[in-house]
Amino acid sequence: MPAQVEQLKNKLIQQLETIYQGITLAEAAADIADALIDIMRLTSQVAAPKPFTNHWSESDIILITYGDSIISQQQPPLKTLKTFLDTYLKSTINSVHILPFFPYSSDDGFSVIDYSSVNESLGTWQDITQISEQYQLMSDLVINHCSSRSAWFDNFIKGEGVGHDFFFTAHPDDDLSEVVRPRTSPLLKEVETGQGKKFVWCTFSHDQVDFDFRNPEVLKTFASIIRQYLDNGVKIFRFDAIAFLWKVVGSKSINLPQTHEVVRLLRTLIEAAETHAIIITETNIPNTQNLTYFGNANEAHGIYNFSLPPLLLNTLLTGNCLYLKRWLMSMPPAQDGTLYFNFIASHDGIGLRPAEGLLSDAELDSLIHTVENFGGKISWRSTENGEQKAYEMNIALYDALQGTVDGKDQWNFERFICAHAIMFGLEGIPGIYIHSMIGTQNDTKKLANTHHNRSINRHRWQEDILELALANKNLHHHKVLSTLKTLLDIRIKQPAFHPNATQFTLHLGLQLFGFWRQSLNRKQSIFCVSNISNQPVVLPLSELNLIITKSWYELISQREITELSQEMTLAPYQTVWIANQQS
Repeated sequence: MPAQVEQLKNKLIQQLETIYQGITLAEAAADIADALIDIMRLTSQVAAPKPFTNHWSESDIILITYGDSIISQQQPPLKTLKTFLDTYLKSTINSVHILPFFPYSSDDGFSVIDYSSVNESLGTWQDITQISEQYQLMSDLVINHCSSRSAWFDNFIKGEGVGHDFFFTAHPDDDLSEVVRPRTSPLLKEVETGQGKKFVWCTFSHDQVDFDFRNPEVLKTFASIIRQYLDNGVKIFRFDAIAFLWKVVGSKSINLPQTHEVVRLLRTLIEAAETHAIIITETNIPNTQNLTYFGNANEAHGIYNFSLPPLLLNTLLTGNCLYLKRWLMSMPPAQDGTLYFNFIASHDGIGLRPAEGLLSDAELDSLIHTVENFGGKISWRSTENGEQKAYEMNIALYDALQGTVDGKDQWNFERFICAHAIMFGLEGIPGIYIHSMIGTQNDTKKLANTHHNRSINRHRWQEDILELALANKNLHHHKVLSTLKTLLDIRIKQPAFHPNATQFTLHLGLQLFGFWRQSLNRKQSIFCVSNISNQPVVLPLSELNLIITKSWYELISQREITELSQEMTLAPYQTVWIANQQS
């Protein structure tokens, strides 16, 4: 066995012994490690990743989309998606997150029936690989659960075949009172099997049955899935709902030590196969818990910045940046080899759990009330005490920003652009939901048809209708796309916007939200300042302490700043990027 493979095996053995400590296994850790190495085809060649290495830059922008967010009568949706990317975003966006593109039974893809196939209604693996040849491809690894209509679960019911022992069971008499979960449906689902009545664990819905990772066969199966995804061009893995992976009856069954070790082990395998592949964990949980998934730069490469959407929305609806500023000051810089994945809209709603402890109950109540007034819906969860608590707000971001806590006003477009300008400047990689990129509004018809709150922000465009909307300069869809592209085209050229570039929060009052970025080589500085109110606000440039010996430019308006002692008046929701170098 080559030395590198031997080193890999020893590392895997240590991780496996940590995961399965106290569990009697039919196989020794060494045998499981050998099986994982074989599955990942690492028997002769192993990549040697360097720790604390950044595999990303300021040019990385990720578009988040379903495979069929845009449809055409002429071709499969994945081909239509590629046409859209090539036509409108090729010079701006270099990465795309295609939400689950596999056969599924519910939850718009997150109840996977078959992990090895592409949904026939979307296209083929060839369509996926063609996209991956021109764009960095991000894919979901739906690792916590699968569909109750999968062949694996059928075998569980029969009590034989692959999958018969893949699923976690408990009993209604067990102490499950502390289990943390984001849904109000019963945790256990009663099923009749060939071996009698059983109760399967369902964190999310009764169509989504949870895996039992105490069984190493489940781990091996997901190693095989990862290998297939790598072979088809996936470079970024989104670990869906990973926080709930490991269950222990009598515990909260969230963020358990074994879950973190599984992430570390899968990272070991992925990096050994592809040095530049990265993992981003999807953990929609309170901020302090979310940060733990960095580990010591040995777990997730990236974590979703889940606190950003509710805090930024609250800031723009109230015209007060106090809570956003407090949070930003508290966030540790991502060390080299790790990154924040910033987003303010996605296929899911705007989560409220990540705002717990950051926004007061009164602020949350006001935020919820305002979103409801703008046509949004609220999804609920059960607390440990059996109380109902708001879990997320479901609304298209464009409509969420159509006014303030005082009601609708004329600043919808400006407020929406301001939200993105702030996100584009922050430390981390920006992820932009396709419906934000084109200014899609609430889909009330789809909501009425499905009765699922998240449908309100999962519109499906007909390609010809979208093309007309984007071509019409009088429509906000055209203005949103062109303005966001302009901002991104500026961003991707600035070294100070590297995901790991230095960031400091500025103190400019409550109506001006600002932060300072400095490039890794310290040659470029950018002061990012946004007026988050509906009134003009004066920015004294002297407050920024700009160095007199350097030339300064406002990058968005492309104006040189000649007098550093002057005042700059920012219109409602205007953002300025003041830099000492134009790139």
